[in-house]
Amino acid sequence: MERINNVTEFVLLGFSQNVEVQKACFVIFFFFYAINLLGNSLIMLTICFGKLYRSPMYFFLIFLSLIDVFYSSFMAPKMIRDLISERKTISFEGCMMQLFSVHFFGSTEIFLLTVMAYDRYVAICKPLHYVKIMNWSACNKMLVGTWVGGFIHSVIQLSLVVRLPFCGPNVIDHYFCDVHPVLKLACANAYVASVVDMANTGTITLGPFLILLFSYSVILWSLRHQSKEGRRKALSTCVSHIIVVIIFFGPCIFIYMRPDVTFSIDKMVAIFYTIITPMLNPLIYTLRNAVVKNAMKKLWSRKVVLQK
Repeated sequence: MERINNVTEFVLLGFSQNVEVQKACFVIFFFFYAINLLGNSLIMLTICFGKLYRSPMYFFLIFLSLIDVFYSSFMAPKMIRDLISERKTISFEGCMMQLFSVHFFGSTEIFLLTVMAYDRYVAICKPLHYVKIMNWSACNKMLVGTWVGGFIHSVIQLSLVVRLPFCGPNVIDHYFCDVHPVLKLACANAYVASVVDMANTGTITLGPFLILLFSYSVILWSLRHQSKEGRRKALSTCVSHIIVVIIFFGPCIFIYMRPDVTFSIDKMVAIFYTIITPMLNPLIYTLRNAVVKNAMKKLWSRKVVLQK
C-alpha cells in the first residue's frame, strides 16, 4: 500500500496563546540565544587563539561549544520568530530537517560529554599514562565516534517518522518538531515507532548518564589520595562537568524515558536541554576555569594593544 501524505506543513502551537506571555518569552529567549552565540563563540576563539586546543580537554570543549551553537540554532530562531508571528507554520520538509538536526546535535553532545568525562577520569586517576592514552590519534577517533553515533541515532529517529502517512490534523503541540509530538499526528498506528523511539533515545540518554555518574564517582573517590591543591583543581573541573550533566540529562530522561504520554510541563522541561544548557555551558566552563579566564584576559589585552 502506497504511503499517503496530504500534509505539506505543520502548525506549531508554541508555549502559550496569550499575547503578553508570548512577548515576554520573546525577550527572554532572544536574550538566552544571544548569550549562547556570544558565549560559545568567545570560548572557541579563546581556545583557538590561546592555543589551548593542544590539551584534549580544551580540544573537546571547542566542539562542545560548536555543537551547542548548531544545536540551538536549528530550533531557537524559528521558536523566537513564532512568538511574534501570527502564522506559526513549518513545512513538512523543514519539520523533518529540524527533527533530524535536534537529535543529531543533541545525541552528539551526549556522546561528547561522555568522552570529556573519560578524559577527566584518565587525567585524574591515571595521570602518568594520560599522554599515552589521550594521544591525538585517540582523541580524533573518539571525536569522530561522537559524530558518527549522533548521525546513526538521528537517522533512526527520522526513519520512524518519514515512513508513516500524514493526512491531518497538522497541529503540533510543541515549539519544535520532535518525534513524539509528530507521531501523534500520523494516520496509522504509531505504537511500534513510539516504542522503538523510546528504546533508542532512552538508551542514548540513560546509558551515557549512568556511565557519567560512575566515572565521576570514581574520580571523586580517587581524590582522597591527592593533595589539597590537587583536589581543589580537580573538583573545580569536575563540578562544572557535573552541573552540565545534571541540567542536560535530567530533562532528557524525563522526556524520553517514558511511554508516549504527554504532560503539560513537557514544553517547559524541554527548554532546559534545548535553550538553557547551550547557554550555560560557556558560563559554567568559563567562570570555573582559571585557564580559560586567563586566556581570555590575554586575548583581550592583545586586542587592546593592537587597537593602540
